[in-house]
Amino acid sequence: MIKSPSALVHVVYRTRRFAEMLQWYATVFGASIQYQNPALAFLTFDEEHHRFAFADLGVIRPGDPDHKDDRGMIGVDHVAWEYASLRDLLENYELLKAARIKPYWCVHHGMSASLYYADPDGNQMEFTVDVFATKAECTAYFHGDGISENPVGTEYDPGDWLNRLRGGTAERDLMQMHPNTAVSPIRGAMTALAL
Repeated sequence: MIKSPSALVHVVYRTRRFAEMLQWYATVFGASIQYQNPALAFLTFDEEHHRFAFADLGVIRPGDPDHKDDRGMIGVDHVAWEYASLRDLLENYELLKAARIKPYWCVHHGMSASLYYADPDGNQMEFTVDVFATKAECTAYFHGDGISENPVGTEYDPGDWLNRLRGGTAERDLMQMHPNTAVSPIRGAMTALAL
């Protein structure tokens, strides 16, 4: 039986008005910046490590000053849904795979492990689980050195993780980020933006 997510956790936007968007969400939601670099910013207004993320198209896709080619690029990149446990996330992966629905990106972000899917219209969704026991630990990750070294994350094989989990490997052991693993390229709709 399909396992439903436990909560909506965040929305990611693509923008050419990066500073204005950050200011607007800070004002309207009382959100504060968790982490920011020239291309990305993560904000929250509660105990969740991030409720909003912004990708600056001016950095990711510089070019045409009139931005005539941005139709369909400005706006929501994806919506993220949280699962109660890694087991729930991976068992749902297996059920969806049996129904011929496969993720296009499986990535360990450092504070979360995620599977990205696209619906028939191409709307992107992230199914995710926190890798730390508390939201405070996830938030602390945004303020540590690890995210600056790798703000995207590393890819993983969900089938392998599920087999290892069923074989007795603890969730916390599977979800430890290994610093030597290659940084993942961004996949999905953002891939087209980098071209």
